[in-house]
Amino acid sequence: MSNAPLDLKQFIRDIPDFPKKGILFRDITPLLAHPQALRETVRRLAEPFRDQKINAVVAAEARGFIFAAPMAIELGAGFVPVRKPGKLPFDRHSFRYDLEYGSDTLEMHVDSVPPGARVLVVDDLLATGGTVGACVKLLEKTGASIIGCTFAIELQSLGGRKAVAPHPVYSLLQYD
Repeated sequence: MSNAPLDLKQFIRDIPDFPKKGILFRDITPLLAHPQALRETVRRLAEPFRDQKINAVVAAEARGFIFAAPMAIELGAGFVPVRKPGKLPFDRHSFRYDLEYGSDTLEMHVDSVPPGARVLVVDDLLATGGTVGACVKLLEKTGASIIGCTFAIELQSLGGRKAVAPHPVYSLLQYD
């Protein structure tokens, strides 16, 4: 058995012209279906934050949940879901943000992240940064301390890091 690190890019499927012509979609479902690749992705995403005393791992629905929940277990932290309106039953913080065509809103329970909590924001993909930027703004309203934002994939040419500045960004796989 080889001790070479697993090449996670081999589990990312490229789908041209999805969801519309001219877009190259990076499909994570082959990675999710491969137990060793999924385990290794979660381990590598958590690694830079192991000694950071993370209290909560925060992710927006839906694909961010896939990596955030096992990362919370890895880091000995809680998992906090950030959801679309109408999905959370308790009192909520809300943040409305603009998209390329229209706007959207994200919500989280008011008691899920106390002031000063050390949080890590997780998502599957960093592109333009709209959703993760909204998560960061929502967390800033709570007084949380954002330790970093981490992603399985980063599409570097789309400049998503600007949406979460000045918070540190870590990505496992980068594409131009």
